[in-house]
Amino acid sequence: MTDLGRLLMSLGALLFVLGLVVYALSRWGLPLGRLPGDLVVQRGPVTCVFPLATSLLLSLLLTLVLNLLARGWPGR
Repeated sequence: MTDLGRLLMSLGALLFVLGLVVYALSRWGLPLGRLPGDLVVQRGPVTCVFPLATSLLLSLLLTLVLNLLARGWPGR
């Protein structure tokens, strides 16, 4: 049961750090969702946003972080 508690605390800390990174990036002029490569389609009053570049960037970052965490995880 203590392993589950540690896992939940680790995930909470990871989400907190990720939130800080997203907040800092938006404050420094690099708002996620408006990167080059994100598609914006406007047809009259309707706007659709397809954040392709943002999705790829977040996927890459999460893959790196989770791989680093998995390497340090006990039992591997």
